[in-house]
Amino acid sequence: MIKSAILLYRETRCKMSWHERMNQAIDYIEDNLLENIDFEKISLIVGQSAINFQRTFSIVTNISVYEYIRRRRITLATFELQNSNSKVIDVALKYGYESPEAFARAFKEINGVSPSAARKEGIELRSFPRITFLLTIKGDIAMDYRIESKEAFSVYGIEEIFTTENGSNLKEIPKFWQDCMDDGQLDKLEASTNRKEGVHSICDYKQTENNTFPYMICAFKTEDSKTNGYTQVDVPAATWAIFKSEKYKNEQTTPSIIQNLI
Repeated sequence: MIKSAILLYRETRCKMSWHERMNQAIDYIEDNLLENIDFEKISLIVGQSAINFQRTFSIVTNISVYEYIRRRRITLATFELQNSNSKVIDVALKYGYESPEAFARAFKEINGVSPSAARKEGIELRSFPRITFLLTIKGDIAMDYRIESKEAFSVYGIEEIFTTENGSNLKEIPKFWQDCMDDGQLDKLEASTNRKEGVHSICDYKQTENNTFPYMICAFKTEDSKTNGYTQVDVPAATWAIFKSEKYKNEQTTPSIIQNLI
């Protein structure tokens, strides 16, 4: 009976694609970040030896599986420190560290600050998202971010409604920017701020029909802004997660940078 179960298990594994097996291994790791990771169980999941799994993981993601586990534990510990009153020593023990000193060293190596400093507003921290195996790999790039509370503010600008059907928004939004540059609207918007504010963009700030969303090329409203003829959006006070994107050399690279960050 046991042999039959093992054979059925292996047969099921054989029918799964490589990335499905790897994603199930990630599922197991993510479900057991607070426990000891059993690589023999991972070996059964992926249908190869633990050593081969570790080598494959490292080759594909450019980090070792042990480093991935460490980064994910520190990321979850960071979120817990920010969103609870848990003591640092309790968080350290929860995420597998034998002492608060060892936890503090690992935490500072990744975030650049001590665990206690992570609770301060405006501190820039680093988040390592879960890896997902597709035809390409997502999640192996660190995202720098900080948490800030901001007062209410207003933006104004040029609005369009885009649809997500067939991914048309991924083509139409860059075209929208290009059209606004070509016909002078972008320059006019920047001039309306007396060149004191840059040009930005916002989306999903109001309800629209199914499979559509609002998008605005905008500027922050100030006392000197000339807003006549533009759509205005008032944004209430809120706490924001602010992510940094890499610097870009020209406007043509901007959409791909933003999409890769997301």
